[in-house]
Amino acid sequence: MFDYHVPADLLRDRVILITGANRGIGAALAKGCAALGAQVILHGRDVAALDQVRDEILAAGGQPAETLVLDLEQADVAAYAAVAQRLSQRFGRLDGLVHNAGLLGPRVSLEETPASALAQVLNVNVQAGFALTQALLPLLKASSDASVIFTSSSVGRKGRAGWGAYSVSKFATEGLMQVWAEELADAGIRVNSVNPGGTRTAMRAAAYPEEDPVRVPLPEAILPVYLYLLGPAGQGTTGQALNAQ
Repeated sequence: MFDYHVPADLLRDRVILITGANRGIGAALAKGCAALGAQVILHGRDVAALDQVRDEILAAGGQPAETLVLDLEQADVAAYAAVAQRLSQRFGRLDGLVHNAGLLGPRVSLEETPASALAQVLNVNVQAGFALTQALLPLLKASSDASVIFTSSSVGRKGRAGWGAYSVSKFATEGLMQVWAEELADAGIRVNSVNPGGTRTAMRAAAYPEEDPVRVPLPEAILPVYLYLLGPAGQGTTGQALNAQ
């Protein structure tokens, strides 16, 4: 696992938006950030699941989390602009943006991948990350220490047969991260990617239906690398492709 001792109150008063925060890694990270003092914005499209995460954060003593319901498959420029306006009015800045939401897509060869499936996966895994980052840039620039994290994958760093659209989307994610890191360096915004590795999530179960989930780490176990990048210890780290385990 990524070796980082997480200090108490690491994220005190930081405003952090996490996409796909309704379950899995996103939900675990949201609760972890809230426990360390952050004001968390929970994004997802499952209202009931988001409300449950929000209630768990409140019950644990964290600041009341904000929920942001948005379907990344359907969102357009106007929708992202509305998100930016809402967060600007509510918080005035954004200290952390974690792109965690994603689609697995069909686990077949590229030869068997429908063009429509590739387009759908690229839309959620790449286009949404680009559009949301672009829309929220003024809020990130308003922070004195902003961090953007893209969730990647081992198949986005070395192609693997049978991972089709998902692998292609994660290669694109790495490129997107690198370009943003170069372009935003002068603005003091650091941009990195994290490969979570095998983690006990619904997406992992769909990709490896024969795998015993008990053999795979829980989402809570892989949080240190995300917390390192979101906190002050991550200052100066940008354009890096890191591994959670």
